[in-house]
Amino acid sequence: MIPDLQASVMCDDVRQEMNGKFMLIGLFEVITAQQFPLMFPRICVVTRWCGGEGAFQQNTRLLKPDQSAVLVKGQSIPVRLQNAESTATNVEIFINTGFEQPGAYWVEILLDNDLKLRYPLRVAQMNPVKPPGSNLNEGR
Repeated sequence: MIPDLQASVMCDDVRQEMNGKFMLIGLFEVITAQQFPLMFPRICVVTRWCGGEGAFQQNTRLLKPDQSAVLVKGQSIPVRLQNAESTATNVEIFINTGFEQPGAYWVEILLDNDLKLRYPLRVAQMNPVKPPGSNLNEGR
């Protein structure tokens, strides 16, 4: 029985406690930078599968804003569910992901090469912050 994708989120880091619980640190849906190209140090993609039974393969990929070119592709990760009440939580880490320009990038989660979920990751240009009082002499 094919499982359901219960959740997929991006965060800065993931820790697992001794009791098996996962702690997600720094959940995000947008990355901001003052200049491009940008090398983002760490993206964790956490997925949770449920309601299925059997062995499957998960693939995660990040698409460029054109929605067809693959920016990065993760390794194939096994999803094993012993019965319909089982759950499987996977954590995939992308290190030093390069973004050439701002835009809407797309995260895709596939199970046995079948697209299960697609959602945007916004990468935005941040305007430089002017120090207080820096506008005092403008226009003179």
